Parts: sequence; C-alpha cells; structure tokens
Amino acid sequence: MGFLDKFEGPIYALFRIVFGLLFMGHGIHKFFNFPTDFAWPLTPITITAGAIELVAGALIVVGFFTRPAAFLSSGLMAAAYWMAHGSKGFFPIANGGELAILFSFAFLYIAAKGAGQWAIDKS
Repeated sequence: MGFLDKFEGPIYALFRIVFGLLFMGHGIHKFFNFPTDFAWPLTPITITAGAIELVAGALIVVGFFTRPAAFLSSGLMAAAYWMAHGSKGFFPIANGGELAILFSFAFLYIAAKGAGQWAIDKS
C-alpha cells in the first residue's frame, strides 16, 4: 500500500480530528440535549464523563495537550465499557460495548503517537 505513504500525516490528523469530534458529540449530547434528549439523569458520573468528553474531545481536535487528553479519554472509555457493558455479557457485539472499545483503543493510539500534523502541539 505504498501509494498512501505520502498521505500518512494528513490521514492520521483526520483520524485524530474525527475521533475528537465524535467524542465531543457525546459531551454536547449530555449537557445540551443536542441533537436528541439525553436519556439518563445527570449524575456526578455522567457530568464528569460529559466534561471529559467535551473538553478532552476539543483538545484532541485542535491537538493541544493531545497525549494527556487522549490518555484520560482512553481510560474513561475503558471504565465506561466495564461499568455499562461488561456486566451484560462477554462479547462486545452482544453487550453493546463496541463503541466504547473503539474509542478506548483509538485514544490509546493517539496518546502513544501524539498530535501529529495540523495541531497546536508539535509532537
């Protein structure tokens, strides 16, 4: 797949930005009931999760404090998986936890790789 080698930097930047925007969407959903009403009550756990989703997601999008924001987000999604999905069965496809796992490992990768290009950070 050598033909994509020259696009590695921009593709990674898009990966970081898209995952950050998707994560921000969860925080926006919790706090602003947009684009649909948030179905769960705002408890200390959902408020904390929403704040991390909103702030860390924004930091990941612009590439500022990218590694710590992504690492925190990865941990949040790992905890969310075990708290909300892991008790419903072993297989993620059966317990509805695929999205939490995808976010967790995508953010772990971003934490390891850094901001890349199109970012405020220069890592």
